[in-house]
Amino acid sequence: MAEHLDGQPVTPRTSPSVTTARNLSVDYPESFGYRAKRFLLGKPLVTEQLRGERLSRPIALGVLSPDCISSSAYGTEQMLTQMTPFIGLAAFSLLVPITFVILGVLLLVTMSYLDVIGFYTTSGGSYVVTRDNFGPKVAQIAAVALLIDYTVTVAVQCSAGTAALTSAVPALGGTTNTILITVGVVLVLIYGNLRGIREAGKIFALPTYFYVVTLGATLLFGYYKHFAGTLAVIPTPPTSKLVGGTLGTPGSGALYGLAFISLLRAYANGGSSLTGLEAISNGVASFRRPTGHNARITLVIMSSILGFLVLSTTLMAKWTQALPYAAGSPTVVAQEVKAIMGTGPFGHALYLVVIFGTMFILYTGGNTSFNGFPFLANYVATDQYLPRQLTKRGHRLAFSNGIIVLGIVSLILIIVFKAQVNGLVALYAIGVFTGFTLAGLGMAAHHRRGSGKHRTRGILINLASALTSLLVVLIFAIVKFSEGAWAIVIIAPILYYGLIRLNRQYTTEDELLRARVAVALESAPLRRNIVYVLIDTFDLSAARALQYARSLQPTELRAVHFDLDPKVTKELEAAWAEIGPRNLQLEVIECPDRRIERAALELAVEAARPEDTECTIVLPRLNFSSRIARMLHDRTAENIAEAVTLVPRVSATVIPFRLDMAKRRRFRAQQSAQREPARAEQPLLAADVLLAERSGGAAPIGEAVYRERTRVSGRIRSVSVGKREGSPALECTLADASGSMLLVFQGRNAIPGLERGARVVVEGTVGSWQRKLAMINPDYELVAGPETDD
Repeated sequence: MAEHLDGQPVTPRTSPSVTTARNLSVDYPESFGYRAKRFLLGKPLVTEQLRGERLSRPIALGVLSPDCISSSAYGTEQMLTQMTPFIGLAAFSLLVPITFVILGVLLLVTMSYLDVIGFYTTSGGSYVVTRDNFGPKVAQIAAVALLIDYTVTVAVQCSAGTAALTSAVPALGGTTNTILITVGVVLVLIYGNLRGIREAGKIFALPTYFYVVTLGATLLFGYYKHFAGTLAVIPTPPTSKLVGGTLGTPGSGALYGLAFISLLRAYANGGSSLTGLEAISNGVASFRRPTGHNARITLVIMSSILGFLVLSTTLMAKWTQALPYAAGSPTVVAQEVKAIMGTGPFGHALYLVVIFGTMFILYTGGNTSFNGFPFLANYVATDQYLPRQLTKRGHRLAFSNGIIVLGIVSLILIIVFKAQVNGLVALYAIGVFTGFTLAGLGMAAHHRRGSGKHRTRGILINLASALTSLLVVLIFAIVKFSEGAWAIVIIAPILYYGLIRLNRQYTTEDELLRARVAVALESAPLRRNIVYVLIDTFDLSAARALQYARSLQPTELRAVHFDLDPKVTKELEAAWAEIGPRNLQLEVIECPDRRIERAALELAVEAARPEDTECTIVLPRLNFSSRIARMLHDRTAENIAEAVTLVPRVSATVIPFRLDMAKRRRFRAQQSAQREPARAEQPLLAADVLLAERSGGAAPIGEAVYRERTRVSGRIRSVSVGKREGSPALECTLADASGSMLLVFQGRNAIPGLERGARVVVEGTVGSWQRKLAMINPDYELVAGPETDD
């Protein structure tokens, strides 16, 4: 029996033996980077663990609404920052009317998204709505707006959470501490999401309910104290500590000297209270059935809670005269809570409870972007408008690349704007309200094409929502232009052009790759196939490359050496004459300028000159598991391969040869004892438990015996469909822990339920198919389908 160069036996092609069902044990040495990833992030998760349970309305409200509801913690304050420097305490007279206008916008946008959820029961974000109604190019406007929004949301929410923290613990205040704390929180969120934190985890509902209950109860108590006449008014702090360093300027008239532009700024800033309204429509597929009905009820409840908190914090700010501080803390909400609870020990304890609850929901609201951004980026990348790397799930099934990109950009914003909500909010609402605008316009277009009985009402509601949201976008872009909105106004069109340009690149590539595919597949093979094996030194790697080249059965096989060093060439010629293969000459080609890639390219051009000739360049290469060992060798083989493939009808094949086989065997012996417990740690999926219950009497696949009737069970690992000698045949690979075998169903193209991931129990006589153990047309019982989210 022949042997490979590594000592493993080779079964001759003429042998009638059948490949056994047992698994071939091959251990891949883990790199240092992978071991570090496993240590930091934990064991990798299998794809089937992606499935998550659907959410009830109470859990969904807590999980999907932190971003929206938590904005009530800073919305009122952001309105005051635009008015108090100009009109001082008179700002409180305008605060409530502006809030009612914002609540009107909330009502319109909520009604629009109720309509969205009614028609889009899987994913109803503005990107999907715009894409379905206006096409993918217009949808990229929504994509840009939402990607910016998700990024700024992390910075705003985490900065606001830090402001709440420093309000409770003033000793942590100061610009440097604020930046460090906020950056640290974002790094924790990045790490947690890379480990696979799921937004659907029930634990994320706790901060939402805690915040709503504690702050809501406090505000209700504040109403009681106000109407009882016992609600304290906060003493006016030194003006140097306030936003703008002043508390009003001389003036008169209906707006008390407030410029109209500042009134618009206050209205625009207050619009930041409505961020996050889209979360319910984005996550509608995660609701229990009926998904649309449950999602609509949850949206109404969320909007009602938000409206109550925004209005109540506004009224408390007016009644207590809480003013915004330039440092960002104590926040207006923190001042209101302290005024309501008092300064006694018990009141201070309750104050800390409420503020820490505010902090947690703000940080949780920042975390929602780490779920939304990667999934949106995945949608856009799937449509070929973002790099395809954003579609790949990582070590723990999260879209790791999207998480990292979001985290890096958010950290940059936090550092540049010094973790101040006042500065960041100028970047905030443009993206949010652009999404609202496109969702409203998309639904209006949807109703315009439809013929339902509520068609006219749907058009009017969605147009009103779209126009109102567009007005906020224009106001923000104009009145906040000099305060940072200019960055969004300039960057957004550039990003849009970048998405369109990237799509054009992908489209062009696809057209080139798919053109004339059928013609290429049906074309007859070229008459001649010349194979060159490039030899540098005659060693085991070169011998392996020659062995592979012979297996191609070429028309002509040639061994070639480029003469870069006469001494090396003479040593090679001597070794070839002594132990070289029979009937194969070594051709030495001069390379006076030592540009080996150029010399290989000229060789390929000459070989492929006849139009009936295919040329293959075989390149031996040493592989090493050690990074240090890899650094001691160059990438000549890859460089030559890249050069010669410029020539039509020329292919390059790199033949790797791992030198440290003995080290790998020792590594395998050391790791085998650790690997089995690690496998056992993987949690059993529900389908596997059911399979174990239904597979009584089944034998391990690895113990299947040729020509004996056997009952086995396992999971379908792969499915292939094709024609064998003109007849269709469905081939499934059934696997368990002991091995695998083929299930062949002749005359069938597909069988309902037999797909990748399905669990089955089969019984039949073990035969052979393509030199592999197989059951031909066996009896089967489908135990469970693949564990995927439906």
